[in-house]
Amino acid sequence: MVLDDQTRAELVDLVKMAVNAAVESRPLSTDEVQWVRMAIQAEAERAELRKAIITKSLAGLAWVFLVFIGGILVTGFKDHIK
Repeated sequence: MVLDDQTRAELVDLVKMAVNAAVESRPLSTDEVQWVRMAIQAEAERAELRKAIITKSLAGLAWVFLVFIGGILVTGFKDHIK
């Protein structure tokens, strides 16, 4: 279904009016607003935790790779000296 610009604008206005009417008829209480803010903050903290875990895991993998390559080089050097 293709909408022209005027129809789309009218639809957007109708949706805005419906949402505003719903919000005005039952606004959030102070406790509900506080709960929503805490939920948003908790989600942001979980996102930061996931990011930190991924970053630290990748750093750990890089260190394991460097130690592995170092071990191969030391073993090869020891075998070359003998």
